[in-house]
Amino acid sequence: MNLRFLGGAGEVGRSAILVNDRLLLDFGTKTGDPPQFPVDSPDPDAVVVSHGHLDHVGSIPSLLSGDRRPPIHWTPPTRELTLTLARDTLKLHGGTYDCPFTEEEVRRVTQVSETHGYREPFTAAGHEITFYNAGHIPGSAHVLVDDGETRLLYTADFHTSPQRLVAGTTARPDADAVICESTYSDVEHEARSAVEEAFAESVKTTIWEGGTVVVPAFAIGRTQEMLMICDAYDIPCYVDGMGTDVTEMLLRNPAFVRDADALRRAKSHARFVTGRDGQRKRIADQNTAIITTSGMLSGGPAMTYIPEIRDRPVNKIAMTGYQVEGTPGRELLETGSAEIDGRVMPVAAGVEQYDFSAHADREGLLAFLDAYQDTEILVNHGDRCGAFADELAGVGYRASAPDIGETVSL
Repeated sequence: MNLRFLGGAGEVGRSAILVNDRLLLDFGTKTGDPPQFPVDSPDPDAVVVSHGHLDHVGSIPSLLSGDRRPPIHWTPPTRELTLTLARDTLKLHGGTYDCPFTEEEVRRVTQVSETHGYREPFTAAGHEITFYNAGHIPGSAHVLVDDGETRLLYTADFHTSPQRLVAGTTARPDADAVICESTYSDVEHEARSAVEEAFAESVKTTIWEGGTVVVPAFAIGRTQEMLMICDAYDIPCYVDGMGTDVTEMLLRNPAFVRDADALRRAKSHARFVTGRDGQRKRIADQNTAIITTSGMLSGGPAMTYIPEIRDRPVNKIAMTGYQVEGTPGRELLETGSAEIDGRVMPVAAGVEQYDFSAHADREGLLAFLDAYQDTEILVNHGDRCGAFADELAGVGYRASAPDIGETVSL
């Protein structure tokens, strides 16, 4: 089996791996200014997609340009999330170099889509494929690829601990080689229960004191997780942005969430925002939590809420996800001000950061890999892939970290 790494090696973003020159695993986009795309434009016989985040699916429609029509295999939520993200990219960047596909190519995605559940083997480009629940977001999958000679496990993004929205992964299928993510290979997450309690206490105190809490959250996974936490701790909240549509979609696919009834109750507890900026400005004056995109303050309804609440110290901004360097969210955490809609705004409101990561930490990664001590490990999807591979090799693993563009023969 030959693997060519077209992206996601030594970085977080634009994941793309070509197997035997025929089967493509993921085809993502690395967000930034400008965004980056995989280093080649392959013409695969089939595409298999692990989950619906931009860094894994952001460039998928571009594979359908010209006469190319490879079938695309994924779980039902991943299909829906990919289309949602693609339409949002068209809305924001269509017709520019920041968007690698057209509206017609997005339409073609629905024509070649083939959906599958977990542990239901299927054939793609002459390979037997099986999805396993990866515990990252709804529909996320480990991908087991068998070409008749070699069994490859592509972990994609995964979490070993349970979240309110999805259960942690328990799958450890037999494999000859593993491509393993390493996003948090040098981090130990605080216990989720402790993070939840600290978040809830802070938000409740702020509301009791007469403040408003803006909770920037990624639309896919994080918005629903925060929605369920607010319900569990009886925190009044609004939900705004793309996360509202994603929540509705997940309720149409209840088999892919941990507790569909709990998600329905959480939706009933919240108020979904469907209005314009005038309504948002009125909501910003209320004593409530507002869960809204974008998670890194780079767009979305947060651009309305933050300016409205920023000048009162009683208010709060509760960041719930990792803030990439160069984003307004990262700038806010480091400097106390952020560039919003082209204006640098000092923020007097309190700013807090909470680790609600949906990735395995160092302990989780090592616990997962413990089942593969005699297996070749290829480390990708992280800022320190080489360092983590060296650490694994130091304790007896056959581990390495491929470079972008490199071909590895198994």
